[in-house]
Amino acid sequence: MQPIFTGNPDFRKSAFLNWRTSKNADIQNLLVLADGFLISSIELTKLCLSNNDDKKADVLIFPILANANHGIELYLKALVWTLNKLLGTQYKIEGNHNISQILSTVKSKIKEYKGQEGLNYFNDQTEILQKYIKELFDKVQATPQNDKMDFSRYPFDKKYDKHFYVDELNNVEIDLVNFLSQLETIHRILDERASYFFHQELNQDW
Repeated sequence: MQPIFTGNPDFRKSAFLNWRTSKNADIQNLLVLADGFLISSIELTKLCLSNNDDKKADVLIFPILANANHGIELYLKALVWTLNKLLGTQYKIEGNHNISQILSTVKSKIKEYKGQEGLNYFNDQTEILQKYIKELFDKVQATPQNDKMDFSRYPFDKKYDKHFYVDELNNVEIDLVNFLSQLETIHRILDERASYFFHQELNQDW
């Protein structure tokens, strides 16, 4: 059996892990992966909406949510790293997987770098993202000690306590049309904000 890490004779049927990443481009590499995770979530959602007669959405929703939230995490971490460089600190990525906490860090650093007016603009641009994160953390019943961001990767947490949807008697549903609309907006805005701070502010690529 042929190894997985080999190319197909037709290059269009191969995936190249290092065509969009570079040796000395740490923040850009984060942005590449962030883009990939969010695009995969969007494309899987579109697949479910195109034909869900087999109810594939009921299982694909877990990688859809996992990829969406991880893509958001990577975009926010790329923003943190970029802002740390702009502020002249030695820090790089800050925070673990708590996207609510990382978002707060981003906002704090934007206010430090751009002032209240810059923060107001960021808040306006990311309103849908911020509402999504708040709803998500309310739904998973996150706490400061446990963000429960593993809910889409495991049916239970590290203590084997079941996540919110497992024992629920009523349907726990996601409107995929609404989700897709919000996710496409989140992807566009995060990519635009991260690109602005990295390319224009940090690297002066006007």
